[in-house]
Amino acid sequence: MSEHPVSGLPRDTSPADDVLPAYAMASRPRRVKRVKLALLLSSMAACVVVAIVGFLVMMLSFMVFELAGQTPGPAVGAGDFRGGALLAAQLSAMNFILFFITVPAAALALGLSIARFPHRGITHMIPYLRWGAIWGGFLVGGTTFVFGLFGGPASAVGALMCGGAIGSLAGTFCGFLFHAIVQPARQVTEMDVSVF
Repeated sequence: MSEHPVSGLPRDTSPADDVLPAYAMASRPRRVKRVKLALLLSSMAACVVVAIVGFLVMMLSFMVFELAGQTPGPAVGAGDFRGGALLAAQLSAMNFILFFITVPAAALALGLSIARFPHRGITHMIPYLRWGAIWGGFLVGGTTFVFGLFGGPASAVGALMCGGAIGSLAGTFCGFLFHAIVQPARQVTEMDVSVF
């Protein structure tokens, strides 16, 4: 036991005295840099990566159909799962045409999710990849699902599954790109000690 510095009465010094109260936070930098740059580049990369992955899936599906001796068939109007998946690949491949819609939508989704992580002290890469994949799958899968409904319920499910997979791949890459640009582990741990 030690004495209180003012009153001189004995007091118990436990390890709990060193722990911060629940309302207090460990000191963090006031401003995390490069978040807006990472957000802009990640949303632009989302548009391009969705188009590239969609094109690759579309070409791969055409090659598989040719090897199986089948014709690819129409993407809309077939009313089957395969037609919906092909529709999702075609819509994803043409994603760059509507860049003025897809880039702001991706920036909004990423800005409301992974762009807040560095300010909250989240430094590990896994949450960035996870939430990038979730939002990518939601945005691309949801959009292709709506267009897949024109072909029927089976087509809509095919479009949702294929579009969600394409969006998740692109979103994972965007989460990686955002984390690589911002480097939150380095920024959150380095303290500003300047007095001016």
